[in-house]
Amino acid sequence: MQSIFDERLWLAWLTKARVIILTFLLGVELAIARFTTSPLPVRFFVNTMLLWYAVAILHILISSFWDDRKAQASLQVLTDFIMVTLVVYATGGGESSLNFLYPLIIIVACILLPRTWAYLMAALAFLLYGTVLELTYFSVIPSYSTTHPSWEGLQAIIFINLFAYLAVAYLASLLSAKLRQVNVKLKSTSGELESLQALHHLIIQSISGGLITTGLDGYVTLSNGAAQLLLESTEQQLWGRPISQLFIDPVPKVEEDSAHGEVRFACASGFRKTFRVMVSSLVTPEHGTIGYVYTLDDLTEIRRLERDLRLQDRLAAVGRLAAAIAHEIRNPLTSIAGSVSMLSEIPELTTEHRQLLEIVTRESDRLNAIITDFLAYSRGKQYHFTKTDIIPLIEDTLTLLEHRMLAEKRAIRIERRFSVQHAWALADGDKLKQVFWNFCENAIRAMRDKGHLTVSLEMSDEDWEINFADTGPGIRPQVVERIFEPFQSEFEGGTGLGLAIVYQIVQAHEGKVWARSKLGEGSVFVLRLRRMDAEVVAPIPKNAGASSRGDLMMLGGHSRG
Repeated sequence: MQSIFDERLWLAWLTKARVIILTFLLGVELAIARFTTSPLPVRFFVNTMLLWYAVAILHILISSFWDDRKAQASLQVLTDFIMVTLVVYATGGGESSLNFLYPLIIIVACILLPRTWAYLMAALAFLLYGTVLELTYFSVIPSYSTTHPSWEGLQAIIFINLFAYLAVAYLASLLSAKLRQVNVKLKSTSGELESLQALHHLIIQSISGGLITTGLDGYVTLSNGAAQLLLESTEQQLWGRPISQLFIDPVPKVEEDSAHGEVRFACASGFRKTFRVMVSSLVTPEHGTIGYVYTLDDLTEIRRLERDLRLQDRLAAVGRLAAAIAHEIRNPLTSIAGSVSMLSEIPELTTEHRQLLEIVTRESDRLNAIITDFLAYSRGKQYHFTKTDIIPLIEDTLTLLEHRMLAEKRAIRIERRFSVQHAWALADGDKLKQVFWNFCENAIRAMRDKGHLTVSLEMSDEDWEINFADTGPGIRPQVVERIFEPFQSEFEGGTGLGLAIVYQIVQAHEGKVWARSKLGEGSVFVLRLRRMDAEVVAPIPKNAGASSRGDLMMLGGHSRG
């Protein structure tokens, strides 16, 4: 807050007010001289006012480069006293109606200058005014008054003005001192208030959880930095928005028995976050409830870990089931297939009988493929982790895919977007090719005969992020949440174990995999693998298995916690 006695502001105001007062006085006096029989010396008066204008302009120019405010104030007050004296003399001396200008200048001096100067200015006004009256009384200079007072009357006028000037100086200086004291207290109180507001702001911004306040109408009035980070928005973007529009699910209400709950939030990137929201009333002693306070905690990672644990439990159960029944089914299935093959060689079979035998053979082959996937899923896999460049693995997969699309005459365009030339990771190249091929196979099935598959690779913090984006019809939200669970295939004839095996491989690489999709806008499968610097890799045994994974991660310089 600026001080009410800021000399710079007062001087700027004085220069402007001076010009306005001069213009007003000039107009009034000229009007009086024009419409009355006033003895006003118009030429002398106008020249005096023009001189005063010139002095005012000079003060304005000086204030632009002279930094000594006290000296400027003293100079302006002194020149104003001189110019007022000339104007009072021109307008009749003791009869002048402009005698009130002296007290105004004394008041200005009390504001801009120390208290002693106020009394000195009052004495100076007395001297100047008395000098003009006595010089005109003794005819030393011409008099423009219409009357000639007696000596006693003249002395009375002079001394009455002396007491008036001193009284104005005393009262104005006293008031100015009081105002200065109030101003000091006001500045101190304002400083304490600003400090309290700064502390309040720091407390709000330092809270690790998200904090949002709204009015009674539900529109956001405040959000801290944590809330802005969680919602991926700026303070300006959140302010004034209904809080109900920020989340996919309805936010809890204070009136409810449980004023807390979980809501989902859709990020601009397509990700969904899960927040725990607690709401309470914002109450003041004077006005009662004036709004609501919402606190946010990010549960996204916790819910993801819970889903992963549930998924791993299901995968383990499926694996145990597959291991238990696969051999029991495969043996009789082999017998059935052999018997059907022998029956098909009987020459007396009719065409209808041969069609039935073909159906049995085809379904036996399909059942055998499912059992093979079961066994591949349930067996403990051996991984050979080496320093691997991911980009050639993707290129090999996409090259094979392009030749297949060409042979099958499908109008599917494949686009590569790699932000780097080499992407080194500690991985099993053959297993990663299986992951990449599975993603591509699902994309081709979804797009059928035409579409656009975009494969991108870029750095994301300490990981490589690989995206397989197709332009297919998309996947339903309830399917996306369970896409990596067994038997979740959306394709005719699929076993539903392909993505479950992909999940196993990614988990073995200590990576992350997820899917994003909107109906009608295609799907994106995202894979993240830990980056590894090419310069810090030790020689790796040729037949390294899963048991050497921990040692290799230490040699590579990274380990996922």
